Formats: sequence, C-alpha cells, structure tokens
Amino acid sequence: MNCGDRELSFKFATSAFRSRGVVRDLIHQFKYSRKTHLRRLLARMLAEGFRDPRVAALAPDAIVPVPLHPTRLREREFNQAEVLADLASERLGVPVDSCLQRTRYTLTQTDFHREERFANLEGAFVLRRGAQVDGKVLALVDDVLTTGSTADACARVLREAGASAVVVITVARG
Repeated sequence: MNCGDRELSFKFATSAFRSRGVVRDLIHQFKYSRKTHLRRLLARMLAEGFRDPRVAALAPDAIVPVPLHPTRLREREFNQAEVLADLASERLGVPVDSCLQRTRYTLTQTDFHREERFANLEGAFVLRRGAQVDGKVLALVDDVLTTGSTADACARVLREAGASAVVVITVARG
C-alpha cells in the first residue's frame, strides 16, 4: 500500500512480522534502549524472512545491512541492521557484505511523511570504495520497513553498481 504507486529499485520486500505490539516493543528496546540481549531473538525473526519462497528461489549471494551515518552510529553505539545481518549470516551461511556507506547525515525518518522520507534520503548512500556487487543477488536487511524509502535508496545504489537483483528482508513492516 505504501509503495504501490512508485517504481522501486528492489525486486520485493518481505518481513515475517508486522511492527505492532510486542514485536514493535522488542525492536524499539533493542534499537533505542540498547537492550542488546534481544539481538539473537530479533535475528531469528529476521531469518524467518529468508524462508519466503521468493528469497529461496533467488538464493542471495550476500546479506547487505543498511548502514548508519557515522554520527548516528556514535549516538546509538551500534548499527542494529549490521548486528542482525551478522547473526542471520551465521544462522543461514550467507556472507555479509557491508558494501554500502551512508555519506550524508539525515534526520530520523520517523519525523517525516511518506514523500518527505524519499526526499530526505536522496544521495545519502554510496557504494564503498572497492566493493564489487556486479551480477550479484543481494539481500538488503534492516529492522523495519515502513514506506520503503530507505530500502529504495540503498537498492538504487546497488542496482546502479551492477547488482542483478536486490530483495529487502526486515524483521517487521510498519
């Protein structure tokens, strides 16, 4: 519903859960209250998204975590997407490729409406120097998918760099 009228750079997005109730509380406690003991539970929840038959059919070559800007990383002290990607990688045997870099600090997306979210992320991501994604199927991972604006901005960079397909897998969708 949030992206039906847009042409997005990712093939599809899947989440095993809705961002409601207990699931939303778990994600917020992990992400904002530094309850890092929740990381394994959330990684198992993320791994459920890889069970989607569409993901299995594509057999991703790598898991790509959505990067944080260095300033936001210092504020939060960890990148939740990276932590979840690393644990999902261990569980699934798919390597992590941290090939994206966030170069522009952006205001938190939670403060914006749908169209503002897409505009807020213009030019915020680049491919890391020396990264090779040409011809690869990549699973872009994050904690929550709401409008798809962050996922689209990341997927656009990956597709422009030659990735054959980008699928988005999140713990929950808003």
